[in-house]
Amino acid sequence: MTQALPVLYSFRRCPYAMRARMAIAASGQRCELREVVLRDKPAELLAASPKGTVPVLVDPHGAVIDQSLDIMLWALRRHDPDGWLRPAQGTLDDMLALIAECDGAFKRHLDGYKYPERQPEAERDAALHREQGGVFLKSLDARLQSSRCLFGDNPALADIAIAPFVRQFAQVDATWFDAQPWPRLREWLAARLKAPVFARVMDKHPQWRAGQPGISFPA
Repeated sequence: MTQALPVLYSFRRCPYAMRARMAIAASGQRCELREVVLRDKPAELLAASPKGTVPVLVDPHGAVIDQSLDIMLWALRRHDPDGWLRPAQGTLDDMLALIAECDGAFKRHLDGYKYPERQPEAERDAALHREQGGVFLKSLDARLQSSRCLFGDNPALADIAIAPFVRQFAQVDATWFDAQPWPRLREWLAARLKAPVFARVMDKHPQWRAGQPGISFPA
């Protein structure tokens, strides 16, 4: 009998889903990928995680993991061939602290910069959010003075978890981003986007619908 695979609900362009997919791909853990459209969320996703965000992983026993970082850790603790949980510099806790900065204040400013119309009226100042988000990016550039990645010369959990959000920030106004005095950050981001693991998880898939098989992932 074929063993059931974990089910991963994902959305291709979501940075949270990107980092979860990269960790799963790096670990070699196979899943059934179900690509969802966020304006047309399937009932199965909402039953697993009523908050209705992606990624969501449901293991064969029905256990649900609906936070992207927890999915990354779930996959890499099973198999971590590239040592993403063992950075050359610092510790896993150090990486988790930096990721928390990204997921907290930086993500708020990213949203305020990219989607000012979605913010409360008093906070609709895209230029201010860009400036404040830039403080975090400047700190990343400073970290990269002494190494090619955030915690040493090889990519680790923090690089994979943070890069999709820096990518999103950079895409809002690429001309502005390229003009900033962050040469090491731009080089780091380019390397992350050229990495085989990123290309591997960015294939386009049709919307999954109930009754259809998902996609075997990673391909």
